[in-house]
Amino acid sequence: MIGAATLTWRERAAASLATRDGRFAAALTGLGVALWALCSFKPSWAPFWLPWDFSPLWYAGFAFTGFCYLRGCRTVTPARWRIVVFALGMALVWTVVQTRYEYLALHQFFYNRLQHMVMHHLGPFLIALAWPWETIVAGMPAAARRMVEHRWARKAIAASRQPEVAGFLFVGLLALWLTPSVHLAAMLSPVLYPVMNWSMVLDGLLFWSLVLDPRPPAEAGISFVARAITGVVVMFPQIAMGAYLCFADHDLYPFYTWCGRLYETIDPLMDQRIGGAIVWESPGMMSVFTLILVLNAKRRFEEANAPKKREGSVSSGGWTGR
Repeated sequence: MIGAATLTWRERAAASLATRDGRFAAALTGLGVALWALCSFKPSWAPFWLPWDFSPLWYAGFAFTGFCYLRGCRTVTPARWRIVVFALGMALVWTVVQTRYEYLALHQFFYNRLQHMVMHHLGPFLIALAWPWETIVAGMPAAARRMVEHRWARKAIAASRQPEVAGFLFVGLLALWLTPSVHLAAMLSPVLYPVMNWSMVLDGLLFWSLVLDPRPPAEAGISFVARAITGVVVMFPQIAMGAYLCFADHDLYPFYTWCGRLYETIDPLMDQRIGGAIVWESPGMMSVFTLILVLNAKRRFEEANAPKKREGSVSSGGWTGR
């Protein structure tokens, strides 16, 4: 019998294409090449929902994650609502980073703030709510699974799951990229710009995965009370940032004036105030939803672990409504 090590790369490729997973991976690769060619050579043919500036790195991240999730669904079988919520979260992040919406975010400050709220808040919130991690890991190729399960990877994840660290990074990165001088440098730099966007998405996933962890405290390593407090505390500095943007009496972000704003009827200060209102209002809504979800998870955990009533005991349900 010929060993795998003696096969040529063509024989290994042919063997891979003979499997369903191999054909699916090849189709995803071909789709990525087609998108790159279309956006590079015939961008006028691309509709709004295709990339304005195709990023192989973004595409690879989405394609690999989706591939692993679908592959993992064969063994883990998540609830249908989790699959839908996960797909919605992924679609929202894709929309703001790899469609022509990105052009809007480069030419209007409030569109940029909407982009970051989806990248940092709503999209990762929905993905974390779906809790896809076990499914993704189950569907990973063996080499990738060994990497994410390596002790150094586990230590890095454990360090980022400390409430103080997660909260500081969540607020600190948002404040960093909102600092006018840093924001200007990032918007003008082909290197810093993707770093900014990737940091928003990854940090959002780390934070919401901590706060919305559905597992019991012993498994999650954090109590329900700590999750609720962490999810609420981060609201206040974000509200302060939004208020500062709303009440500033001068244009803090001249980049959008230099590049040409999309709407002539919206002056720089009004654009900034609309963006500030987005930064102001979004954290409050997200924190309220988080508090409701965490308290509900706490209630279900306590009910599931409540001691069983002894036979003959008197129930208070008739007069307490429980």
